[in-house]
Amino acid sequence: MDFLANTNLHIATWVIGIILFLVAVFLKDGSKGQKITHMVLRLFYVFIIITGIALFIEGMSFDMGMLYGFKLIGGILVIGMMEMVLVRMKKQKPTTMFWILLFVFLFITMFLGFKLPMGINFLA
Repeated sequence: MDFLANTNLHIATWVIGIILFLVAVFLKDGSKGQKITHMVLRLFYVFIIITGIALFIEGMSFDMGMLYGFKLIGGILVIGMMEMVLVRMKKQKPTTMFWILLFVFLFITMFLGFKLPMGINFLA
């Protein structure tokens, strides 16, 4: 469990996830490359959630379970909005609201992640 509760591993997974998301957004709709990138991104969603839950469990020892819980919920909402943007783009439906929600949830989640004791403390 110590390996999964590593902040650097979690940061690496969500950075790769965001890069894969952006690649999937900018690839041509319906192309084989976009489908493959989207499937790999879904695999990284699982990695992000597993490492996030491990960090949440580890964060309980800091007596900040509620803030780490908010970060966990925010992270799941970010993943949900990323998936909604990609699926709605594929169906050629409007995505403006989901882009806005994605940025709001991403800001909140990253702020909490960097502000909490296990994060990189450059916001202090």
